[in-house]
Amino acid sequence: MPAAPPGRPPRRAALHALSLTAACLLLTTPATAAPTGTADGHCAGRTHLRVPGAARQQADCLDELTTAGTVASGHTDPADYAGLTPEDLPTPSGVPGIQIDGYFPDTSTTNTDHGWNHDSQFVVRLPDHWNGGLVVAGTPGNREQYANDRAIADWVLARGYAYAATDKGNTGTAFYRDGPRPGDAIAEWNTRLTQLTRAARAVVAQRYHRPPARTIATGLSNGGYLVRWQLEHHPELYDGGVDWEGTLWRTDGPDPLTFLPPALREYPTYAAGGAGAAEAAAALHRAGFPAGSEFLWPYHYQVYWDLTQRIYREELDPGYDGATEAGTPFCRSGTPACDADYDYAARPAAVHRAVDRIALTGRIGKPLITFQGTLDTLLPISQDSDVYARMVHASGRGALLRYYRVQDGTHTDSLVDVFPGRVRPMVPCHRSAFEALERWIDGAGLPPADHTVPRPPGATPATLLTTCPLT
Repeated sequence: MPAAPPGRPPRRAALHALSLTAACLLLTTPATAAPTGTADGHCAGRTHLRVPGAARQQADCLDELTTAGTVASGHTDPADYAGLTPEDLPTPSGVPGIQIDGYFPDTSTTNTDHGWNHDSQFVVRLPDHWNGGLVVAGTPGNREQYANDRAIADWVLARGYAYAATDKGNTGTAFYRDGPRPGDAIAEWNTRLTQLTRAARAVVAQRYHRPPARTIATGLSNGGYLVRWQLEHHPELYDGGVDWEGTLWRTDGPDPLTFLPPALREYPTYAAGGAGAAEAAAALHRAGFPAGSEFLWPYHYQVYWDLTQRIYREELDPGYDGATEAGTPFCRSGTPACDADYDYAARPAAVHRAVDRIALTGRIGKPLITFQGTLDTLLPISQDSDVYARMVHASGRGALLRYYRVQDGTHTDSLVDVFPGRVRPMVPCHRSAFEALERWIDGAGLPPADHTVPRPPGATPATLLTTCPLT
């Protein structure tokens, strides 16, 4: 759920991480097989492809579907994925094919991409050399449809997957204005990913003359939440999912509305030092922010905690601050209607019903791999994935889950560059988890049992950027 990076235009302002700050999908041939290609040649049939339900679409034949080419051709938006990956992350190339941009019918207009001023925008990419699979994703935070391009799309496209992503139906830090009822905007995220998955499967069948043999949902932060929700509610559409630090919403908590207010309340005292600082630090630890993450607190207070609390609280409990929209930024405890003093447990039943509309249950119906960093300072792991893993097991679905705690990983991989040597990138852990899911779905072997993935002793930054062994 991070806020927009410094210098990002207002319309692009978004929560990176919870991305509450995205979801994706997969394949038909064995995971180890090379893409087989198609008999039709480069971009064959492009003009005949139709995205079911789309109100508008534009299909282009590209020599390069990854960001190695789409940045220059204007078929992605670097502002959309800014701050989500390490600067030195390698970019694969050599993936020609078809890109379809468009949108589904919608009444909101926060997404200005292509000059369309229309939400529910999507992108579908169809490589010439297809491996038989489809990956589908929703975005982290409140970003637009290209937000996963460097973290996820480049890599899966280079492996031969078709890829589709949605903006989730509303974007930007005022996303809560979409819909008349509390929770409507977030509930639409789930509907839009379901809609896109069905449409993308149909387009894949049109392009390659057979449906995908495998569909995998994946995403980070809010996108990871979507993966969990889809596998709970529409397992028939997917073969499995990879959940990268998905946001947890529970009717009775924990959720961001339970752990962010204590952070906002206690951090100023901690930062001031002197009397009370040690007690404030202990309160932050009790709220879930792990010991050892203190060096990340200043950044998260300034960039993520305050904005995330206010805009998600406005989405689910707009009455808390009366006529004020999304509270008062960085208000101190004791200020009337200050989000630092927000007490979710004491709020009216209607607020809990709004959260219940988007809440997770743990009742997944297809294989899921969840992973999260132990130094996640936006969605503390003890309040998020640790809890969700217990929910899955309590629901009797534990055989469908593998859960990995990644030592020294944090919520946003750009912080690898800000704090070199102190946090590790999560991108390679996503790739390892994805490959493990491929083998699991193929019947080629179960992933390792749940455990903490250690930081390899003596690993260099270059090694950590490219490898993340799960065993």
